[in-house]
Amino acid sequence: MPESNRRFILRTRPPGRITAETFELIEDAIPEIKAGEALVRTQWISLDPTNRTWLNETPTYLPPVAIGEVMRGVGLGRVVASKHDAYQEGQFVVGLLGWQEWAVASDAAPLRPVAEIPGVSATAYLGVLGITGLTAWVGLHDIGRPQPGETVVVSAAAGAVGSVAAQIAKLNGARVVGIAGGGEKCALLTERLRLDMAVDHKASDWRDKLVAATPDGIDVDFENVGGEIMDAVFARLNLRARVVLCGLISAYNEANPPPGPRSFRNLLVQRVRLQGFIVIDHLDRMAEAVADLSGWMREGKLEQLETVVEGFEQLPTAINMLFDGSNTGKLVLRVAD
Repeated sequence: MPESNRRFILRTRPPGRITAETFELIEDAIPEIKAGEALVRTQWISLDPTNRTWLNETPTYLPPVAIGEVMRGVGLGRVVASKHDAYQEGQFVVGLLGWQEWAVASDAAPLRPVAEIPGVSATAYLGVLGITGLTAWVGLHDIGRPQPGETVVVSAAAGAVGSVAAQIAKLNGARVVGIAGGGEKCALLTERLRLDMAVDHKASDWRDKLVAATPDGIDVDFENVGGEIMDAVFARLNLRARVVLCGLISAYNEANPPPGPRSFRNLLVQRVRLQGFIVIDHLDRMAEAVADLSGWMREGKLEQLETVVEGFEQLPTAINMLFDGSNTGKLVLRVAD
């Protein structure tokens, strides 16, 4: 058993990309638990675009991570000792473990116990069966509501949320066009996830390819990216289209926000419904979403794309994979077996 708890604390707020100076790796004693607490060994850490927004001084839907504070992050761990009735030794738990090897669960810092599912990787609770899957499910179930035969466009469709959203849209009978970076990712979307079309936003003629892939316009936009890609999609929205505003990852490393979309007028003309949403407002829907998502997984209708990084010390480097497009699907880091 390790004798210390390695933790990444925030040292400085990055003006752009995360660098070696952003965090400091420190070692403390493994926490000793008191009555009403449980000790958790972190096994996996989820890397998500929202991690970057928490480093800014401006609050988002959660307060910024404070200088000197452990970096916030969702993780999956196992209870190794417990003095709390809700947590049993050996049990998997998921929640805001932070970027640390050991964490303490309590009523003030609760974690969600989860059961191991035969044939399903435990990391699914950080992806399809976790916040990622809930985000895609809520966005389409409550806002996008794709109908059979409608055209759904998903940006960052080879990413964690996008890949799940695209598959759910197909399960709803929609015609689905995914936007991704590079021929390999586009081939994955059409061949493995069985999307109808894929558009490579790295190609010089990607705008023409988007028009060709959506000859009848766009009924639902599951928006993860923002910027010029969102602008091009907005220009093709149909009458009473729905925009599921999930994320704007193209601007997360920018000090100044990009100018507003030039095609914004089309939202008025086409009577488009645009709704932003934050998944933590819908945590009460987790059981309902997981019932659908796990059922589709068992039936072979939904799969989790995943990129695994090995080693706790790789966290500050691995997070940038989200912004240079070098990951496919859910990005997770293995801390321990």
